[in-house]
Amino acid sequence: MKAIVYDKAGIPATDPASLREIDVPTPEPGDTDLLVRIAAIAVNPVDTKLRAGVQPAGPRILGWDGVGTVEQAGVGVTRFRKGDVVWFSGDITRPGTYAEYTLVDERIASLAPTSITAAEAAALPLTAITAWELLFDRLRVGESGGRGESLLVIGAGGGVGSILVQLAARLTGLTVIGTASRPETEAWVRDLGAHHVVDHTRPLQPQLAGLGFPAVDHVISLTHTEQYYAQIVEVLKPQGQFALIDDPATLDALPLKRKSISLHWEFMFTRSMYRTEDMSKQHDLLARVATLIDTGVLKTTLGEHVGTIDAANLRKAHALLESHRARGKLVLEGF
Repeated sequence: MKAIVYDKAGIPATDPASLREIDVPTPEPGDTDLLVRIAAIAVNPVDTKLRAGVQPAGPRILGWDGVGTVEQAGVGVTRFRKGDVVWFSGDITRPGTYAEYTLVDERIASLAPTSITAAEAAALPLTAITAWELLFDRLRVGESGGRGESLLVIGAGGGVGSILVQLAARLTGLTVIGTASRPETEAWVRDLGAHHVVDHTRPLQPQLAGLGFPAVDHVISLTHTEQYYAQIVEVLKPQGQFALIDDPATLDALPLKRKSISLHWEFMFTRSMYRTEDMSKQHDLLARVATLIDTGVLKTTLGEHVGTIDAANLRKAHALLESHRARGKLVLEGF
């Protein structure tokens, strides 16, 4: 099968050597695995971070968001059968979706939504899982919960932010405040359901106070946490909650003590990496998100269709993502 791989970390995305196409054997499914023929994929920051900073032992297939058709099921599979169209965000410890076929454990996949295209669906799994776990597992807001409380989302126009804003605005009682710095991104965030938008290139506290929020109950930081950390502590209420997903070089938790602010880290691969007892919760939440898509409650966060799945287009997608100017998700479709 065709696969797009990287061999050496640190090569700029614009260099043809950064991602290249090779032929590899089609994998054989294990007991609870699905062999999926890939129809569409999305590119995520984890892809670019690995390519830039983690030296592989050999050619490595990146990419974990995927939509495709089940070609073969392991002997222990109970949820799916050949021909089912599924979506998933895989397991970071296994080869990814930059390939014609990939393996995924049935416990972290679900039937894909039927009302949108494969490309539109591919934009969602990783970010939907991350956003869902942030709200409902880490912050424990609860569906229909959070009434009278406020949530500030830093980086609301990106991939995770685009689905997080929708989930918070439509499934909880939270007042959602997103950050954006460009007119087109501000419009995007408002369209997704944010009640207010502030500019993260300007001091946050005066803008929030001007909206009637001298402090907020929850902050979720999705990007550049180090840059905003002092402001996050400043704008959170005493006993507030702070969650993040990025990788600051350092994070001194001591400033949180005076306000008794709780700190929550989200990494959506934790369940699959450690084969946790509740691993199948990712199957359940993806099935729920598919239903929410098909009933019109949520919409795709596809920002740009980059083209077919090949090395040149994947290099283009990596470069665009690394520019930090992407809006929504970058997807590729078909070989």
